[in-house]
Amino acid sequence: MADEQIVIVGASLAGATAAETLREDGWSGRIVLIGSEKSLPYERPPLSKDVLLGKAETGAAQLHDQQWYDDHTIDLRLGTTVTAIDPAAHTVTLDDGSQVPYTKLLIATGSRVRELDVPGAELPGVHYLRTAEESQALTEAYAAKPRVVVVGAGWIGLEAAAAARERGCEVTVVEPQSTALAAVLGEEVGGLFADLHRAHGVQFRFGTGVEGFEGTGKVTGVKVTGGEVIPADLVIVGVGVRPNTELAAAAGIEVATPENGSGIVTGPDLRTKVADVYAAGDVVRWDHPLLGRSIRVEHWQNAKDTGAAAAKSMLGEDVSHDAIPYFFTDQFDLGMEYAGEVPRGTSYHVVLRGDPKSGAYLAFWLDDQNHVLAGMHVNTWDTIDAVSALIRSGKQVDPARLADTSVELTEI
Repeated sequence: MADEQIVIVGASLAGATAAETLREDGWSGRIVLIGSEKSLPYERPPLSKDVLLGKAETGAAQLHDQQWYDDHTIDLRLGTTVTAIDPAAHTVTLDDGSQVPYTKLLIATGSRVRELDVPGAELPGVHYLRTAEESQALTEAYAAKPRVVVVGAGWIGLEAAAAARERGCEVTVVEPQSTALAAVLGEEVGGLFADLHRAHGVQFRFGTGVEGFEGTGKVTGVKVTGGEVIPADLVIVGVGVRPNTELAAAAGIEVATPENGSGIVTGPDLRTKVADVYAAGDVVRWDHPLLGRSIRVEHWQNAKDTGAAAAKSMLGEDVSHDAIPYFFTDQFDLGMEYAGEVPRGTSYHVVLRGDPKSGAYLAFWLDDQNHVLAGMHVNTWDTIDAVSALIRSGKQVDPARLADTSVELTEI
């Protein structure tokens, strides 16, 4: 083992978690953790929550300080980009032309933001939110209480909008779909999130696209469908991310097409079909043994879970990764946890448990046979484990009993 070396491409949450798990599980060989960013590995949720609210510094999101990596003999190479993988030679090439050999390789290259290709997209004042540096720039900009336009009413867009309003900014959200989060929650539940934001003063322009950004030297407005210009001192674009699969694809490692959800294809053990190559985090699309289909998940918990699972798999442990996808958000006075996944194109119906007007309720997404595909709670704590158990059970449920708050979730 002393002569063996595991290389992790991506000093991300998934990559750093894998390195930590390797050491915890007894790996005494060399570990090289390579990341393009200059920041120590960090978690992303605080960047769109407490950091934007001015309640925390970006450093608070770090997993460990440099000393921890030194103490655990992890060769952490920041500000370094892997430009090629050679599976036959078992090497990776770095941006300075040098090569690093590996015994086993983990690809944890994460995702990057989808950028808008419209006039004015490069104007100062047009921001994206993915990195610690971008989060710090936004939280500093919020302090001046600018007029903010958010493009995209997805999770990042809504969290950025909520933080801006709480910092005293005037906020307008532009979204081409019919309501907030329509693609992931559907119109009924997505509409509840839109109502929450309206109650806190956020303005929405649904069914509206962006034609460009206006300004000379700095953004001053957002031109939307129909030609109207919404005044803006600051723009945040949150229109999704795309997995960084190019490195794997160039090395001949199987990558799913965008039509099939993208991602590096692996089995339930997070191992690709190429010898000694594994994947974890946003970038992996793995065969989920419980759900019976391949999935790719872009959330924080998945990065931690797959990072740890991939490490165990690399160590030869019997891994069949079947974690239920999990996500959480905090917006204004709303705290939400979500478990499960509704495949795109699936026919479903929503069951609400509790009164949304009370500010505390649950929602469930059921297929045509009344199997629970996903569920979430809003301000109804200590329920998410029961939600996950319903999904994991695969049993048919009675929608009326599911909606009845007098029936314990554990009895359904």
